[in-house]
Amino acid sequence: MASVTINNVQKAFGATRIIHDVSVDIADGEFVILVGPSGCGKSTLLRMIAGLETISGGKIAIGERMVNCLRARDRNIAMVFQNYALYPHMTVADNMGFALKIKKADPADTAGRVRNAANILGLEKLLERYPRQLSGGQRQRVAMGRAIVR
Repeated sequence: MASVTINNVQKAFGATRIIHDVSVDIADGEFVILVGPSGCGKSTLLRMIAGLETISGGKIAIGERMVNCLRARDRNIAMVFQNYALYPHMTVADNMGFALKIKKADPADTAGRVRNAANILGLEKLLERYPRQLSGGQRQRVAMGRAIVR
């Protein structure tokens, strides 16, 4: 993991400013919760950190590296979406290990990492199931497992 530093970050859609000069330092390993009413910019801020949304002003650093101009895939950040974004035709294990499969990682290493994440999240008995066979909470844990495994 790494620290995240946000300095005077702004986001505007046209003339409408959505995020106004947000600054925060998140230490390595620190747990942070964003709280606010619907539409206040929580998801937009997270999307900017992950590189899924451009920023209109300010700076974002992950560790010591400024990431403003880096593509999402080059930031080494994972995001768990509200709708889980699981592949319905893949098992839990395949969903969790998919990013490593795409990177052509060693299958034995991938399987070990998937098992480890499954144990952490209480999914070890569900690895051969498909998303449609899971509860909403289990699907959310699979999505978190995918973020851990990558």
